[in-house]
Amino acid sequence: MADTYRTILVERAALGYAVVTLNRPDKLNALSVELRSELIAAIGALQADPAMRVLILTGAGRAFTAGLDLHEWGASRNSAGGFELDVTAALARFEGPVIGAINGPAVTGGFEISLACDVLIASTSASFCDTHVKMGLLPGWGISVRLARRIGLSRAKELALTARFISAAEAAAWGIVNTVVAPETLLPHSRGLAEQMLAGVPETLVAYKNLIDDGYDLPMGEALARERTTAQVNNGRVGHDAIASRWPGGRPTREA
Repeated sequence: MADTYRTILVERAALGYAVVTLNRPDKLNALSVELRSELIAAIGALQADPAMRVLILTGAGRAFTAGLDLHEWGASRNSAGGFELDVTAALARFEGPVIGAINGPAVTGGFEISLACDVLIASTSASFCDTHVKMGLLPGWGISVRLARRIGLSRAKELALTARFISAAEAAAWGIVNTVVAPETLLPHSRGLAEQMLAGVPETLVAYKNLIDDGYDLPMGEALARERTTAQVNNGRVGHDAIASRWPGGRPTREA
């Protein structure tokens, strides 16, 4: 299937993952209406393709994305349709894991998109910043909620209320990103991570992601009960015969 867009690039790897690249490098991949429209459409098309089970999101050039296109916003005075074209909501509709390969600065809306990914791999060139307070705007793509849950209330307030940049190394220390790698290894590392995920049973990959997400939003006792109930339903449906068919030689054992 051909994926032809003006502001993004889509690569569908035969192994079962897709790499989507924000492709306005001369504009620091600013989130124009066109780019957001194309990105949302591409995510929807990948979700509809059963062969594409993991999504890698990255940027072309020296930035991941500088956030909303301010020239466009200034001309329209309506935040360039930001609420109507919510990329974070589109990412949430992709059932498989989403890996954010953050190649450079992720600013404001770019920071929000990063936090909507399931796993973040950052280049040493990456950085993160939330400039809402400088713009006199309040966020609408989830950063006020996701960031506080990720790094705690005080640290989230520090980043939000100072609008300072946080480096990839500091972001890793604070738990915003999983791993920091050299720029030249960012995509190879992300592809390798996608391949590891694809080694799992397809339906379990999706179900386990959902289980973690749903449990995170619940009190501990409710989350544990939900896990037990969900496992009983799922594992009963899989059955011993299905397990045997997936591991015809028996489960591998770790050598001493």
